[in-house]
Amino acid sequence: MHIHHLPEVPSSSEVEQNGYELVKMDATLLQKLEEMTLYVIELQKRIKVLEEGK
Repeated sequence: MHIHHLPEVPSSSEVEQNGYELVKMDATLLQKLEEMTLYVIELQKRIKVLEEGK
């Protein structure tokens, strides 16, 4: 099984080889956190709709 990583986030091997800029990495991780939070909110809305349909 091939393990994927988040788009726009370097893999651990890339970080090992090339290092990373802390400010850039913080900004990228904050963006991913926001994306995932919005995704969870959308899933919660969809679950609520499905539960109300029972």
